[in-house]
Amino acid sequence: MSSSNGAVNGLLHEGDRVASGYEVIAHLSRGTALDVYDAWSLERDCRCVVKVVRPDRRAPRVRRRLVQEGELLLELVHPNIVRAYELRRRPRTVVILETLGGETVEHMIHSAPRRLAIADVAHLGLQICSAIGYLHGRGYLHLDLKPSNVIVQSGQARVIDLSLARKPGPVPRGMGSPPYLAPEQARGGRATEATDVWGIGATLYEAATGDWPFPDAERRNYPQGERRAPSLAESRRAPSRFTSAIDGCLAPDPSERPSVVELADELDAVIGP
Repeated sequence: MSSSNGAVNGLLHEGDRVASGYEVIAHLSRGTALDVYDAWSLERDCRCVVKVVRPDRRAPRVRRRLVQEGELLLELVHPNIVRAYELRRRPRTVVILETLGGETVEHMIHSAPRRLAIADVAHLGLQICSAIGYLHGRGYLHLDLKPSNVIVQSGQARVIDLSLARKPGPVPRGMGSPPYLAPEQARGGRATEATDVWGIGATLYEAATGDWPFPDAERRNYPQGERRAPSLAESRRAPSRFTSAIDGCLAPDPSERPSVVELADELDAVIGP
């Protein structure tokens, strides 16, 4: 077996052990602070995903955030949320997750020959609502809902990446992904369950239209804090009930957005019997 000591730029390679009992199959992604690996569990005899703090980013804040994500995921048991197998704090901080097949909603949107059917988008939304409603029931917000954080396999959606999850309350300005930030996230206000409703709405808006509700959003510039999102009806013909539900999710005032339960009821009505 190869050793990770010679890894270039801190990256592990096939055959290296990212943690005791987990052999690297491939490096999947590199974030600002974390590396994600496709790995093989020698104990479970299956593939899994391992998130690990990069060697050059061992700041306590980074480790603390990964530990919090691992601890939360280990508490959650829901068919529409990714499962965690294990959290290890030493010798390096790692979270081991189940491997999900299928594709992200982001990939579905941009690789399909035509836009997704509205009924399929509504069904997707119902599953996201189920996951987020369950998370809210445990006292947490997701705060980073977007198409790349939802994986669909054989019609089943799974919400992933709870690295920003926290209890309701004040959040740092701009925490999250710019095109999907609720106005209160963009300006650094108080995040509530309505903040995640915005994230669901932004995700379904893109799934239905192929476009972001705020395509010009970027770090230091958050137009969602200055103007209302264009109605979904401007980009896609859809049942009025569906359009109203998504437009309602993107209301600038959190108090004007539907609850997760109300949104699920509207989406269910769009699907019909």
